[in-house]
This record gives sequence, C-alpha cells and structure tokens, in this order.
Amino acid sequence: MAALRDVLVGPLPEIGVRFSTLLSDFVPHTALVVFTRECTGRPRKVAGDPAIVDRVTIAELDRIRCDLSVDRTKRGSVRLAGRDRDAWAVLDRTDTLLVLLPRQGTWTASTPLALTSALFGLVATAIQLQVQSASPAYLAESRAASAERARTVAELTEAHAATLETLLATLRSRDLDDSRARTTARETATAALIGLRSSVDLHRELAEEAVTTAFARMHGELRGLVRHHDLKLDMVAPPVDGRGLPGEIAHAARALARGAVLALSAQAGVHRIRVAWNCDGTSLLVDIRDDGPGDLDALELERRLRDRVDALGGVIDTEATAGWGCRVSVRLPLDLPSPTAEGPALDALSALGSREVEVLGHLVAGRRNRAIAESLGVTEATVKFHVANVLKKLGVSSRGEAAALGSEAGVKAARADAEFFGSGTIREQAAATASS
Repeated sequence: MAALRDVLVGPLPEIGVRFSTLLSDFVPHTALVVFTRECTGRPRKVAGDPAIVDRVTIAELDRIRCDLSVDRTKRGSVRLAGRDRDAWAVLDRTDTLLVLLPRQGTWTASTPLALTSALFGLVATAIQLQVQSASPAYLAESRAASAERARTVAELTEAHAATLETLLATLRSRDLDDSRARTTARETATAALIGLRSSVDLHRELAEEAVTTAFARMHGELRGLVRHHDLKLDMVAPPVDGRGLPGEIAHAARALARGAVLALSAQAGVHRIRVAWNCDGTSLLVDIRDDGPGDLDALELERRLRDRVDALGGVIDTEATAGWGCRVSVRLPLDLPSPTAEGPALDALSALGSREVEVLGHLVAGRRNRAIAESLGVTEATVKFHVANVLKKLGVSSRGEAAALGSEAGVKAARADAEFFGSGTIREQAAATASS
C-alpha cells in the first residue's frame, strides 16, 4: 500500500516511471506508456527503453485507444514506435490508456494482468484528479510543454508541407513522360499531405479545447457542486465562434470557477450566482458574482485563487460590497508572453552557469532526468544536482515553474542531440532569442 501511495501522490509528469517501478516485480516489461487526453501539455507518461518510449507518437496511441473503445483490453500486436510489437493494452473508464511491452519470455498464464488493470484504474483516477485540481505547478509545466509542442509541430508541418508541395509540383510537370509513375507518386504525396494535416489536427485537438465545450464541462461540474444548495446558477456562455482555449487555460478556468462558486455558495443569504465567460481573442474573461450580503472576506478568497492565476500570467480582482454581494473577475491570457531581453525572468537566469542553462533547456522541453543524462553524457545523479541548483537559483519549487520561467526569458528547448546555446552571457543569449 505504501508503494502504491508513492505512485499516486508524487509529481504527475513522473507517474509513469513510478508505476513502472511498482509493476516491475510481478509484471516484467521493457516499456510502459500511459496516454491521457486530460494532460494537455504532456499526454504521454512513459518509462523503460528510450529507443521505444522516445519514439512513441500520439497518433499511434490514439489509434490503439480507438481500437479498445469496445473491448477495453488487448493482448497481441500493436503499432508502437514505428513498428508492430507484442503488447498488452488496457483502456480505463476515464479514457486513459496503458500499454505494456512484456519482457521476452517472462509472461505466463499466471501473470496478474487483472490486478495490473485494477491498479491502473487507481493511477488513471489519480491523474484525472490532479489535472482537475489544476495546481499552479501543473499549469506552469503544462503551459511550457504545450508551447514547445506547438512550436515543434508548426515547424515540422511547414517543413514537410513545403517538401511535399514541391514534390507535387515537380510530378505535375509536363516534362515528365512516364504518366503511370507520375500518377502513383502524386497519389503517394497527396496521401502523405493528408496524413500530415490529420496528425497536426490531432495535436491541436489535444492542445486546445473549444471555448463552448470547456464552458459546458464547467457548467456540469458546477451543477454537481451546488446540487445540495438552495440557489440558482445563471450561466452566461461565451460566443460560439470564440477562439479555442489552450488546455491549461480551460483547466484553470474551470478550477477557478469551482473554487469561487464553492466559497460564494457557503455564505448565508446567497440565492443566485452568475458565472460568465467571454473571449476577446487574446484573453479568457471569467466573471463570477452573487446576490449575497457582501460580507465575504474578498482578500482571503483572492489569496486562495491567486496561485493558479499567477501561474498563467493572469490577473484577478475580487470585491465585496455590503448589500450588493461579492464578485470575482479573472483575465487569463491565451498566449504565452513574447520573450524579451529584459525583465525579472532574465535577471533570475543571469545567476545560472552554462551547464545549468543547458539543463534548463531540457526542462523547457519537458524531458526527464534520465533523458537529460543520456543527452549530456552524465549520470542521473549529476542531473539531479544541476536541477536542484537551477530551482534554488531561480527561486522556484518545481521543474514546471523553472521551465515556464526559462521559456519566458527566451531559453530555447534543448534538442535531443544536445544542440544548445553557443558562447556568450545569459543576457546575450536571451536577447538573441528574442530578436530571432
């Protein structure tokens, strides 16, 4: 029970590693992948052979998830990391997927897969609860990871689209005589373009949520929250054509609404709470007010909600007016601030050494200690030492906060081949990034 507790309560990004350790004694495996749409910034939680887990794509996992929509479990061949592999997969009722690749020759008829499925149900529920709580550390890390993923997907899309469009133009040339070869190649390139666009749409679906969908989910959550209270919820929906919300913004807005409504509904004399969302194209505006006596401690409520707002660079304002009720107003920016060559984030980074900047680049990319160690050619203990120094010098308490601070100051996510900043000071490097 203590081992299971350690799996459930530790940092969310590393839950796959902890779960893999728990299972290793009675379900030997070479790789473990957990896939959930709830985690917008990092939907894959992995452990095991880097040659496999680092190459697993979201499209492959989504295909396995769709195949399990009826039977829920599968033992056999699945497409993973670019080729067919023997695996065991289970889809939890939370729509969270687990894929295990058995260690060759170790699984028998007595391998406790039913127990593994039950344990995974607890893990999947813990992931869902952590995401729904939208803690500041989760929001900061999710924003940093989703921003890097969006940038990478955009670059890959442009590069591959340009290549394939050039190929199409060449093959359509009248100078080519072999019509059959031209037709076959054109069809192949067209199919590749469609597949690429579909992949981008899937990434966007994971990273974004329609504002009306996010609002409807919140409405359902709030109905359950106040079902035992004698009050009316007035819900003012955002425009149906509003801009899509980054996943971490949608999670934060729902968590803020739940916290505010819970506090307002606990007052005596409150009969109506109005919850309104609006999207002006650059920010999500959340306005919550009641018809109570206005004697709530507005500053205390603001203090309880502020951490989530600050993690996303938002603004919150609360007020309580005697006889008129209480109001909570929040503005959450939909985009990350553009990196600048000046500011508190850059000042904090100036205290880092060159190796610590390299490690921070990997944190911005969302990599785990093991992957960082392999890229830098050092031990995991050395990486842990550098990460601890980075957190201390930046004055933050989590890897996600450090990643968000580095991204704000213009630190580029380190590439897997260890292509980092060149020579020069931190200020020069960040200034160069901001001007690029």
